[in-house]
Amino acid sequence: MKNNSLMVFLMLLCSVLYSQEKKWTLEECVNYALENNLSVKQSELDLELTDIERRDALGNFIPSVNAQATNAWNSGLTQNVTTGILQNQTVRNFSAGVTAGITLFDGLRNFKQLQRAKMSKLAGEYSLEKMKDDITLFVADAYLQVLFNKQNLEIIQSQNEVSLEQLERTTDLVDAGVLPMGDLLEIKATIADEEQRIILAENQIQISLINLAQILGIRDYKNFNIAERDYGVFGSEVLNNSVQEVVERAREERSEIKIAQANMDLAAQDVELSKGAYLPSLGAFFNYNTRESGQERVIGFEADPQDPFREIGVVRETEQIVVAPNSIAALGDPLPFFDQLSRNDGFSYGFQLSIPILNGFATRNQVKRSEVGVKRAEYRLEQAKQDLEANVYQAYTDAKGSFKAYEAALVAAEAQAKAFEYASERFDVGLTNAFDFSQAKIRYENTQREALRAKYDYIFKLKVVELYFGIPVSELKF
Repeated sequence: MKNNSLMVFLMLLCSVLYSQEKKWTLEECVNYALENNLSVKQSELDLELTDIERRDALGNFIPSVNAQATNAWNSGLTQNVTTGILQNQTVRNFSAGVTAGITLFDGLRNFKQLQRAKMSKLAGEYSLEKMKDDITLFVADAYLQVLFNKQNLEIIQSQNEVSLEQLERTTDLVDAGVLPMGDLLEIKATIADEEQRIILAENQIQISLINLAQILGIRDYKNFNIAERDYGVFGSEVLNNSVQEVVERAREERSEIKIAQANMDLAAQDVELSKGAYLPSLGAFFNYNTRESGQERVIGFEADPQDPFREIGVVRETEQIVVAPNSIAALGDPLPFFDQLSRNDGFSYGFQLSIPILNGFATRNQVKRSEVGVKRAEYRLEQAKQDLEANVYQAYTDAKGSFKAYEAALVAAEAQAKAFEYASERFDVGLTNAFDFSQAKIRYENTQREALRAKYDYIFKLKVVELYFGIPVSELKF
């Protein structure tokens, strides 16, 4: 018992340590989200419903079989099922039957319904694919935001370390009378501001981690963290294509167009289904039934002891009354249950033809509604094409612009790095004051942050263009 308890404890401890040490890569986050995100799961349920719709359509080709059974007690003035006479009684009657029916022809609606179910499944697959693409972008955006916040914190911390070194050096120079006290106060103010920004940066990291965890469907916010690796700029060769080439590729590959096209096909199939109601329908049926009763059965006839004879006529010439024996049914115990079922069974079969003649214009109106649905689907398809083209142009332009901004940010960061190095050297020898040095350091820090922001902004916008170009999620390069 103690060994089992120790094993459980060790397993729980390992689980806790693993959860604390686990750091998620972007690929792991994307894969986890595609399996566990609630929006993806809902799209998968929608796809599962299309499978049920398909089975419903297949079920229309299968005969329907229904069985029924009734066991009832009738009390009062009821007909005696054995004699046919109404009498006050309490009797039990049992009946059972099986009915089978099949549709032989219904204006080909069964076949068209099956075709529609297949189209609906295809549309569901496209919707699931689009949802996965959207979730991938959400995860990538949230993940890159966490990376930006982490590296932004590193920038502030590195600058804070420089400030602390300058504080020590400035203190010695002030004590020696080389620098004024104002320079020392300026350095201290800068350090206080940096410490405040470090706290804000740490909070931003936690907020962005929680946002990413929510997208993934992870509730253990405390132990959730990502791998701190530097993602490079990959896949820029897609921008070597013209924007029109990206648009044409997107029209062929993107799920938005496929979904709109599938919905238009569904609308056209609905028109055919509606028109099927104009045609006659033919069905066949077969019924088997039997019954059993607790009523006494007739086993023969015997003379009525109270009225043994009954008058049946009069001889006209002699006016002599003619009589005959008055017999009554002799009743006995009912036959056994299964004997009655075998004796009282019967069956019926036949065909049923239904010809639509007038139904208040219901069929005609339904056809018209379906035709309106086709027009609406055509407009939505055209709108989807226009929206896709606009989105591709926007994404392509944004990617191009963000790349130029990234290059400019790198040049600015490099220039400010040299300017800060020069300012540090001048400050160390007392040729500049603490205020000018702090301003140079702030400008350097801002250019570092802007270069970092431009980098991740470009990476994300580049991935958007790659998805529009038809590159699968699994092949995106980070």
